Amino acid sequence: MITFQWLWAFALLPLPLLVRWLASPVRASRAGALKVPFFGEMQAAGLVSSSARRARTGRLLLLSLIWLLLVAAAARPAYVGRPVPLPQEGRDVMLAVDLSGSMARKDFAQDGRPTDRLSIVKAVADAFIDSRRGDRIGLILFSSRAYVQAPLTFDRTVVRNLLASSAIGLTGQETAIGDAIGLAVKTLRTRPVDQRLLILLTDGANTSGVLEPLSAAEAAKQEQVRIYTIGVGADQMGAGQRVVNPSADLDEGTLAQIAEMTGGRYFRARDSEGLARIYADINRMEPSAGEPRFVSPSVTLFQWPLGAALLLSFLLGAALAVPKLSRGARRAPASLAEEARS
Repeated sequence: MITFQWLWAFALLPLPLLVRWLASPVRASRAGALKVPFFGEMQAAGLVSSSARRARTGRLLLLSLIWLLLVAAAARPAYVGRPVPLPQEGRDVMLAVDLSGSMARKDFAQDGRPTDRLSIVKAVADAFIDSRRGDRIGLILFSSRAYVQAPLTFDRTVVRNLLASSAIGLTGQETAIGDAIGLAVKTLRTRPVDQRLLILLTDGANTSGVLEPLSAAEAAKQEQVRIYTIGVGADQMGAGQRVVNPSADLDEGTLAQIAEMTGGRYFRARDSEGLARIYADINRMEPSAGEPRFVSPSVTLFQWPLGAALLLSFLLGAALAVPKLSRGARRAPASLAEEARS
């Protein structure tokens, strides 16, 4: 879209008319004037050429066009493109999600129906990711091994899609909490110190991997990575005639210690509503950067009307100079003849 940045410049358009109206006219010299009483009759009979009048009208139109182009150039025309979002430097948030076999337990409920833990985690984490506008989001999936599914990125839609496509037991049935923390620290260590954040969600204890969870937490503390740990799973669940604790394997003590060492906090999610409240609490404690700002790229175009005005000015000057040169050429032979006669 073409816009004018200085619209007020168009107020200069009537300036030539104002100058002509206010300025006093130049007194015409009557020296050498020839008064023809019957000039009107000659003009009506077609004996007087109207080319001079047409030439004056053409010059007036050309001068008006030149003035319009100059005013348009002064108004600074520009082509403005579509608004482009400028990503803001918010927090760098890594999400570490447990995909071990125990995440398939159906001790959560959704719409009154038993639902496995991972499905609830996906639904709640999806809303959390979507709310982190202006932040870089990354995704780590872990079970027997840990790997980066999505590096830190502003594209929240990609992270949400990758989380939605994850499956239980993708890399084994065990739980490598220490390796997940170590991989997150390695990913975040190059980011600004006060913006490094890890949210680790699991339903068990560390049963696999190379790093011990507390050793990985110590490395996170040195790299100033805050860790919020979430333990998921119901406290009790009916199994026939018995009531069992499906979260008996959850190592709450280690998860709480990891959070305390790194300046974070440990949360316990026993149902889907509780998990949603936990993510809301994290949002309040670690607010996102907010909506990105937008900028519209623009390309200046003033050089085009200015160049056209200069070109028309040169053409007008050349057109005015041609009659003078022709008259001078006609006078030159006459003067040579007079010299010859003398």
